[in-house]
Amino acid sequence: MQYAHLGLGTPEYYVPGLPADYVAERYGIPLADIAKLGSAENPHGASPLATEAVRASLSKLHLYPSWTADPLREKIATTYGFDTAEVICGAGETEILSLITRAFCPPDNKIQMPGPCFPIYHLFAEAEGRTPVLVHDATNRESMGLDVDAYIEAIEEDTRIVYITNPHSPSGTWLEEKDVRRIIEACPNALVVLDEAYVHYSDTPGYIHLASEYGNLAVLRTFSKAFGLAGLRIGFGIASKTIIDTLLAVKPTWNMGQLQIAGGIAALDDDEHVKQTVETIIENRKYVQGRFGELDRFRMISGSRSNFFLVEILDPDTNSTKVFQELLERGVIVKDGSISFRGLHDRFLRCDVNLKSHMDRLVDALADLP
Repeated sequence: MQYAHLGLGTPEYYVPGLPADYVAERYGIPLADIAKLGSAENPHGASPLATEAVRASLSKLHLYPSWTADPLREKIATTYGFDTAEVICGAGETEILSLITRAFCPPDNKIQMPGPCFPIYHLFAEAEGRTPVLVHDATNRESMGLDVDAYIEAIEEDTRIVYITNPHSPSGTWLEEKDVRRIIEACPNALVVLDEAYVHYSDTPGYIHLASEYGNLAVLRTFSKAFGLAGLRIGFGIASKTIIDTLLAVKPTWNMGQLQIAGGIAALDDDEHVKQTVETIIENRKYVQGRFGELDRFRMISGSRSNFFLVEILDPDTNSTKVFQELLERGVIVKDGSISFRGLHDRFLRCDVNLKSHMDRLVDALADLP
């Protein structure tokens, strides 16, 4: 058997946050006592309107859905002020990332991304035989902010896709609109992908409007976070009709089912659920930052505008893998930076913002470590 390219012979896989039931069983801890802070899930669960719509759609399971999920595309277009032809839906935002990789970057050409970044960017690039370029030198290791000048300088002639994640993952740092525009305008021959998966937690409308101004821009969003529909797998992209038509050409025929379409449409009307979620995250982000002031061996990287943050390990006698394991034994699930994010190394953990009780569990567990 021959692989399409050598990279598939030794593949690397995405490392998700551990499930709460696994940790409960593995360490003999009651499930109710587990603080799951490694998957950026919604602390208030799924959108109630979406849940009801999914139930009501069970009678349609024998019917093929629209192959382009047109009812959901139309709802998204109306909600955000675009034409339906400027919208694509996917089985999570990650599917659209895969489509973009295949459609807009020829084999062996470059895809640029911040270093560190959402691992799917470079994993998909490598799986498709493209060259990921993580620009680690453009990340300030003290603040984790992006040096826009350095990021622009790294763009090369054969760079075909340039990622901007706002808020950034894994740090939650935020780019102002003028800086996003600078990056878009610096690479007219590349497709700029503005990933706004966590934008609700920035307490701003984001920069989705820029998709109507720039022909080389695609803005991506997800229903997994503020809408609480991670288990349904719904994401979407906004871009020019030319870009969307190209993505539709490489999209699987029926990638969105009846339940996804119904749930997504209903979720877009659930303003109360989104409002409650965002208020909880913003309040508890401030709360946990205050609690980190009690610790002397760990530093919370300030400035996150997302539902997670980075924790720097200041104690030279330990590392992220040891702390990750010790937290698991205390019923706290986070992400080990050295495993989950290429280039973050062993001095960082990524932790979710969640309910105050979970934030207390995290800080108390860190304080308790030997």
